[in-house]
Amino acid sequence: MAKWGQGDPRWIVEERADATNVNNWHWTERDVSSWSSERLQQLLLTVRVEGPEGVCRVTDVDKIDGEASISNRKGKLIFFYEWQLRASWLGTSRSGVKYRGAVNVSNLSDENDLDDLDISVSLHKDQPNTPLLDLMKRSGIQEVRKILGEFIHQLKSEFSQGMILPSVNKPTPPQPDLNKRNQVKTDKTQISPAARCSLSLTSSPKGVGIPTCSFNLTETFQTSADELYSTFITQEFVQVFTRSAAVVDGRQGGTFQMLDGGISGEFIHLVPDQRIKMRWRFRTWPLEHYAIIRLNLRELRGETELKLECEGVPVEEKDSTREGLIRVYFKAIKQAFGY
Repeated sequence: MAKWGQGDPRWIVEERADATNVNNWHWTERDVSSWSSERLQQLLLTVRVEGPEGVCRVTDVDKIDGEASISNRKGKLIFFYEWQLRASWLGTSRSGVKYRGAVNVSNLSDENDLDDLDISVSLHKDQPNTPLLDLMKRSGIQEVRKILGEFIHQLKSEFSQGMILPSVNKPTPPQPDLNKRNQVKTDKTQISPAARCSLSLTSSPKGVGIPTCSFNLTETFQTSADELYSTFITQEFVQVFTRSAAVVDGRQGGTFQMLDGGISGEFIHLVPDQRIKMRWRFRTWPLEHYAIIRLNLRELRGETELKLECEGVPVEEKDSTREGLIRVYFKAIKQAFGY
């Protein structure tokens, strides 16, 4: 794998007059949190609904917490956003009586479809009950969902421009369909029927014998073997899919640490684009005890099959380890990179 700043033509990090990202190979990222915060506020303040009960409109945006960014990896656009929102609404009945309430959105993120957004409306505690609350629940929520969809569309259309640049030898890759989300195919994960918990007594370097077990997992990723291999051993990519700081020395004998030290280990054997063998542990395991994880990659037609073999897992940690591997590696990589 090319090292940052060592002159490999696939990683061009020096200044260029034409600002060209040669071969669209290296990672580029834009922080669009400030723009997103301002745009969300502008859009929320346009919410207005009317019915037989009266008129309701959003008057203030009280809370916008979160972040947003757009990244390009080898010609693939990756959008990340995560927001929590709270706004105030004012309702005026047909007789002119005014009521005040709140709108809350707790999970506006790239992981959720618009239909899955948790949007709630309520009256302030000092307000009497009013049919205007039903109007907000019936039409107000629908209008809020509509303008949040507009925000997502604008985020992707406005900031995708210029993120994929012409390569030296290839035409510009086609822009993605902004109306379609990357489909995260997590339903293919298979637990080998032969990989039942086979008890053995493994001694750690401390000499303490503990019961262990083994299991296998199989998953398919919509990418090439070399891209998937790089994802596991490159610090920048590990930090992207774990969304946290990581230390990864992606060479044979190199160590790694991720999720604030929750996972650590060592690369025992590496065969580029084919196999990765690791000593691997959760922080909660007995001191100095490691499992052995083997990742076997096989490139098929337009996708890569990954077979994960895990042995030496403490018996009591079998389920949490298996679920953790699926969540931390399989699902997180697909969500982050669209594989």
